Amino acid sequence: MFVRKNKNKSGSVSIQVVQKVKRKNKVFKTIGIAHTKREEDLLILLAHNEIERLKGVPSLFIEHDDLVVEGFVGSISNEHLQNVGAELILARIYQKIGFPVGGSRDYFKSLVLCRLVCPGSKLKTLEYFKKHLNLDISVYSIYRYLDQVDQSLKPSIEKITFEYTKKLLNGQIGVVFYDMTTLYFEASEPDDYRIPGFNKDGKHQHPQIMIGLLVSNHGYPIGYQIFEGNTSETKTLIPVLESFQKKFDIDRPIIVADAAMLSQINIDGLGKHGYHYILGGRVKNETEALKQQVIALNVVEGQPQEVKSKNGRLIVSYSSSRAKKDEKNREKGLKRLEAKVKNGKLNKDQINNRGYNKYLKLEGEAKVSIDYQKYTADKVWDGLKGYVTNTKLSKEEIIGQYSQLWQIEKAFRISKTDLRIRPVYHRLKNRIEAHICLCFAAYTVYKELERLLAVNQIKLSPEKALNEIKEIKQLKYTLPKSKEIKTKILKPTQEQEWLLNMKI
Repeated sequence: MFVRKNKNKSGSVSIQVVQKVKRKNKVFKTIGIAHTKREEDLLILLAHNEIERLKGVPSLFIEHDDLVVEGFVGSISNEHLQNVGAELILARIYQKIGFPVGGSRDYFKSLVLCRLVCPGSKLKTLEYFKKHLNLDISVYSIYRYLDQVDQSLKPSIEKITFEYTKKLLNGQIGVVFYDMTTLYFEASEPDDYRIPGFNKDGKHQHPQIMIGLLVSNHGYPIGYQIFEGNTSETKTLIPVLESFQKKFDIDRPIIVADAAMLSQINIDGLGKHGYHYILGGRVKNETEALKQQVIALNVVEGQPQEVKSKNGRLIVSYSSSRAKKDEKNREKGLKRLEAKVKNGKLNKDQINNRGYNKYLKLEGEAKVSIDYQKYTADKVWDGLKGYVTNTKLSKEEIIGQYSQLWQIEKAFRISKTDLRIRPVYHRLKNRIEAHICLCFAAYTVYKELERLLAVNQIKLSPEKALNEIKEIKQLKYTLPKSKEIKTKILKPTQEQEWLLNMKI
């Protein structure tokens, strides 16, 4: 027996097993018809395997099923694989929230999802379009889209986000949390919009803008406002709240903000505009008479006390863990001061009330030393925390609401680290605003993913879930006979299967 290749008129090749019978070659079996060189090689291999089987000789070739698998796997290239997790899971969340889709709006959707699974510069975004959408586009296409984003997009996205947040909270947004952060630019020159100023990330030499963010309970987003880079934090609260009220026409919520927002101008403004507030209170900055009242309270853990202040009620609580932290921080500050005094690096200009410099004193006319008596006296404040409010809530409710302020800190952390909102590489104002709008929408999708994971009892963090989602792959292949193009999601991991079956 031997293998024969027989060319057909159509150009295909028949692979046959031929046996010589009485000096004549007789076709014993036609293995198949090959249309390509790869198919021809595979059929020849199968033909030799068949001869060995008929002769009863143990085959040196792999089995037929193995050959089929080997041939199929060998034909797969990276072009046949596509990351589809973002489109299968995150796009459904995006659409459920009500964000725009279709036409040019699909670019917005893709850029939002890209922020979640492939954050980075717009150049890095090209990788997302290639791996997840199987699209080859230029970075200039993205820039042109950002240039075309109309002024109605931010209000539209903000309105959709607000309505969805309101729905999650059963129609009631009674409390909002406010904070600000800085976004710096990888740019050499400032302009009227990007202005150098105090930067929380230590990037004082970079042009920057300020962004104020409003979130509700559980950290659900409400809205944001952009300010010039040298705007003082204390001058942003009232404008953001007034803008928020005007846009959404709702009852005035209780405002919760950090002590950094606590300026007398802010407090007076809140009262003047009819807002109730819960603000971090700097007890040690109060009048001497009020400080003596606070010390006389002898506040113990779990039993907050209150006194009257010019801005309403001053609630004071005590925490032993906070006391240990405060004492440790004072000790560290003291050691740094001692080292500077010993090295003679301080002069009388450093004697002020900023930070731990308040423990310095002047001996004689020039010698700077440490006032250890003042340092020891400060121990009385360790563990105490103040809250200024004009509400009628109970002391426990006020502390409970303020304790939720970490949600907005988390929102900024997510935006800065997971969504890479900073640094900003854009120069044009409209592109900067479009970039921030994309990140705001992405944060909304992120928070809804976090909520859905909890509702579906999937024990994954949003970060872990996003890592699993972006690794879900789909195979695209063509059937050899019908030439029909088919797709198949590769077998998911257990975690990926949970996410794919998640109820949205």
